[in-house]
Amino acid sequence: MEAGWWGTTTVSSLVAQHANSATLKDLPAFVEDNLRLSWQNYHRLANALGLRLGELGLQHTDRVVAFLPDSALQHIVYLAAERAGLIVVGVGHRAGDAELSHLVGHCGAVALVSLLEDVGGEVGQPSSAQAALFERLAAEHPSLRWHLQIRDLVDAQNSLTELEVLTADTHQMLTAEDTSSAPASSWSTQFPNRLGASELFFLNSTSGTTGLPKCVMQTQNRWFYFHQLATEYGQLTQDDIFAVAVPAPFGFGLWTTHFTPTCLGIPTVVMRRFSPELLMQLIQRERATVLCAVTTQFIMMLNSPKFADYDLSSLRVLFTGGEAIPPHRAEQFEAQTGAVLLNFYGSNETGVLTGTRWDDSQQVRLTSGGRPVPEMNVRLYGLEAAAGTGVEAPGTGAESNPLPDSRQPLPSLQGEGQPACKGPATALGYYNDDAANAQLFTQDGWMLMGDVVRFEDGCLRLVGRTSDFIIRGGKNISAPAVEAQVVTHPAVRLAAAVAAPDEIFGERVAICVELHPQMKLTLEELKAHLLNLGVSKEWLPEYLFEFERLPHSSGSKVAKAKLRQEIARKIQVAAEETGGP
Repeated sequence: MEAGWWGTTTVSSLVAQHANSATLKDLPAFVEDNLRLSWQNYHRLANALGLRLGELGLQHTDRVVAFLPDSALQHIVYLAAERAGLIVVGVGHRAGDAELSHLVGHCGAVALVSLLEDVGGEVGQPSSAQAALFERLAAEHPSLRWHLQIRDLVDAQNSLTELEVLTADTHQMLTAEDTSSAPASSWSTQFPNRLGASELFFLNSTSGTTGLPKCVMQTQNRWFYFHQLATEYGQLTQDDIFAVAVPAPFGFGLWTTHFTPTCLGIPTVVMRRFSPELLMQLIQRERATVLCAVTTQFIMMLNSPKFADYDLSSLRVLFTGGEAIPPHRAEQFEAQTGAVLLNFYGSNETGVLTGTRWDDSQQVRLTSGGRPVPEMNVRLYGLEAAAGTGVEAPGTGAESNPLPDSRQPLPSLQGEGQPACKGPATALGYYNDDAANAQLFTQDGWMLMGDVVRFEDGCLRLVGRTSDFIIRGGKNISAPAVEAQVVTHPAVRLAAAVAAPDEIFGERVAICVELHPQMKLTLEELKAHLLNLGVSKEWLPEYLFEFERLPHSSGSKVAKAKLRQEIARKIQVAAEETGGP
């Protein structure tokens, strides 16, 4: 299958194998602040819930929305659904009602899975907030018929075996020993309709900067392939311990939490809500060796006034990405922890095109996306039609123009262009969305990235997004490139460059920043700093907005759509106050 890169192994079969192993069964699969869940109990609880799902009458490949915090429970639900033959719709726990409603309707979901009790509420009592949410969603979408509220896993004992499920008309306790007393090796006979490794098993939403989210169709095999790359590039072993700060329902979170640790049979440290201090505390306590975090998160760790208080010397690898990586902050993280920073260039849709390796030079690792992965067959298209073809381009309807058959890729990976690939790491495309797929794929079946990149000395470097340019007076200004310069100012903690509307130039550059405590910054000071760096005057910001905390999407990236709306509002209010247009 896929030239030998794909197989028939599933997450379920691996978990059952670990649960039946005398060496691994009592060791932790997941570690939280106050919880350690063994491989044996992970397997048993997934069986218990999988059987319950089958009893409810859900049909093979029905879609089930998992609206849960990042936790061991979340992965139990994923595993149970796989065994019951159901497709999970993974939703970030910070998603709002509008996003949830769109995903339920778009996927035709039949069930919603959420926590049983409100956070801070009485244990075992139904959550009124979640019940009200289900009622609103069910009123909008007739396909939604079941609401499963599951008691949270809060017991610190490794012997935890109970899982409580509340449905509309029943409230009962499921005990793992009672429903899964058979040996772990015989689990498959209980689930004849389980999903295979090459079947659609998961739908997750894009966390893009514009429009309603699209749903990426995931197979297990694409992430098993990705695991092989991660193991090779990061020199991962069965002695590693993962600490994962990224949300599980997205590509980065799937391979770092649901797949690679399971393949290796090692523990994964997870967090309900991201806190740099809690993350550092858990890394120190568990002696984690591999950290998985988006750029913003590792920068927040560095920015923490308590950073020096924690012993992070156990870390040997940081897998990061998801947004531009400031080289000077990455170098600082390596110097202060001893970890080697690695990143894969790709997306939820493509998986991976290039990557940096453990034995690459620091220059390559911190300033590039690495070299192409051979079996991903990376190619580069010229930019003459890039606008409107990227995966996050504004148009997704009839006005969008898919790539014509006559458009040919560049003869080699040299210079700038829009990258595409075809290989074992790619997703199946977008679920039930022909218009979006027409933009994602070329007409001959190559999957496009929404970026402009440049290849130098065989390595990929990000220039900008086809949809993340600020177009000032007809000049394309790369927002990530501007951000990379702004964050070098000593007062700036985080920065996002967005387009501010302008009647004359169309758009102007606006910089939104979080500042370090007790620091101040004016627009003129920032401009002077950038000019001193040799930044082109065309890149200079014309607005500076300070935020206590920049808004983030459910995928933990800066929510630029929200920022653009807020900036436009602020500019309009200021214009009205001054009598301007």
